[in-house]
Amino acid sequence: MNFNSLFRRKTVDNILKQAASGYGDAEGVTLSKHLGVRDLTAFGIAAIIGAGVFSTIGQASADGGPAVIFLFIFTALACGFSAFAYAEFASMVPVSGSAYTYSYVAFGELIAWVIGWALIMEYGVGNITVAVSWSDYFTSLLDSIHIPALGLSHGIHVPEWASIDYITASSSFQSASESISKGIALDKLPDTVKTGYLAWMHAPSIGGFRLIADLPAIAIVIFITWLVFIGIKETKNASNAMVIVKLSIVLLVIAIGLFHIDVANWTPFWPHGVGGVLKGVSAVFFAYIGFDAISTTAEECKNPERDLPRGIMYAIIICTVLYVIIALVLTGMVKYSELAVGDPLSFVFQKLNMKWISFIIGISAVIAMTSVLLVFQLGQPRIWMSMSRDGLLPPAFSRIHRKYKTPSFATIVTGFVVAVPILFIPSDIVLDLCSMGTLFAFVLVCGGVLMLQNRTDIPRGKFRTPYINSQFIMPLLVLGTIMLVYVYGKDWCTDFFTYGSWDVFKDKIPMYIFFVGGAILTVACYINKLSLIPVLGLIFCFYLMAQIKATSWLGFLLWLILGLIIYFGYSKKNSKLNPTPIP
Repeated sequence: MNFNSLFRRKTVDNILKQAASGYGDAEGVTLSKHLGVRDLTAFGIAAIIGAGVFSTIGQASADGGPAVIFLFIFTALACGFSAFAYAEFASMVPVSGSAYTYSYVAFGELIAWVIGWALIMEYGVGNITVAVSWSDYFTSLLDSIHIPALGLSHGIHVPEWASIDYITASSSFQSASESISKGIALDKLPDTVKTGYLAWMHAPSIGGFRLIADLPAIAIVIFITWLVFIGIKETKNASNAMVIVKLSIVLLVIAIGLFHIDVANWTPFWPHGVGGVLKGVSAVFFAYIGFDAISTTAEECKNPERDLPRGIMYAIIICTVLYVIIALVLTGMVKYSELAVGDPLSFVFQKLNMKWISFIIGISAVIAMTSVLLVFQLGQPRIWMSMSRDGLLPPAFSRIHRKYKTPSFATIVTGFVVAVPILFIPSDIVLDLCSMGTLFAFVLVCGGVLMLQNRTDIPRGKFRTPYINSQFIMPLLVLGTIMLVYVYGKDWCTDFFTYGSWDVFKDKIPMYIFFVGGAILTVACYINKLSLIPVLGLIFCFYLMAQIKATSWLGFLLWLILGLIIYFGYSKKNSKLNPTPIP
């Protein structure tokens, strides 16, 4: 095997020439250009403000207390440093491939394939989680509709078997049956177990097979896929409208909540220390996932070199400010320990007997999660389209619809990739995998900027990451961090460097990898005078990866192995960079 062929690179010049010629499909059909900086910012806000603010912020606040705001700020910095790298690449290579294309330029084909495969996990798996969460909010909203004049005195109830996946229902039935056999009443069981039990008991069946499926989740995926299919202009208008609605309601919640803050609830500010704050790292990072999807729309922007960097930065800044304020309002309205609920915004206002606001929040949550689905379903087909253009996926994925000017086949496949797993995969097992895929992409994009830092043979875009010499700053930052940990984290150090048992030790392995990688990067900073901002982006994102459990690392590794099998079985020999076809 010729190992050099694994790292063959695309040149910026060739990419720009292809883009200038229209970058159409085999029939010459190209994407439509309708997006400006406001549309891109709206896409970013649409992707970021979703399940994070309406759902996962509750458990994160319960674990970390009011100090969870520092986790939001820390995560925003990690994303912000990475956003500089995305913005530089988006300005340099204004095409739809996002991190996949950027890696093709910086690292070569194999790494580009790996990151493209990881992005499939980010967008596809992330949308499974969002669609299921959307279904939960939607069914709860229907239940809360009480209009006696229309015969809706008890709301609109969606049967349990029509709002849950098959595996969750089956396992809940078995768990509940065991508890009932021991004399425990069904009403005493957790709501999730009880719902699964009722779904299994009341589900219709054909030939002994029970018909159980989360129908609202599947329906919203089909609707969003159709919307993305029919055009970028329609998608843009829908996104802008949903962002206006959800921002208005979020600001309303903040304005009303400010008058019900009891500052006593902010004490203690760090109830469980740094460890408690970091427990919410996956949930909080998931709250930021999505801004990178903006870069997949580069070919549909009017002025991508100027507008993409601005849209990415504006979206992160706006969302971070809102997240910090909401976290302070929530932990000020009720004690942090009460926020371990799935719908924290609704919960705090129900505690104050302001149920009308809870209903409005429910509507906003449904709209917010719809917008997240929209952006992710928009991004995934464009990644596949770019990979297909390079020969790494079959030509059908780069087909553009003559009328709608969208990647038609790739969009339909994306719908199936999200909708089918909803039938049988519980959403709680995919959150960490989604975060892993995203962080991996961020690490490589930051690394890509560092790789091209001193290259003078490539065209540069209108935006470049400001250069700050890390030669001495990075070693000083590392030394300062070690001193702070030694002074304030002796208990953590003692616990971390104690073996204990394998079940405990295995989850420490990613952190050991982080220590080694951080040491190597610090030495590289001293020797090569690397640019500080992408270095910090790489370090922050790698640290967040190290906080994810080892089982999720293993799952991510297995996903990458599957991707490599496909690469060596199909993509490598069909690559457009092959000088001659490989039989």
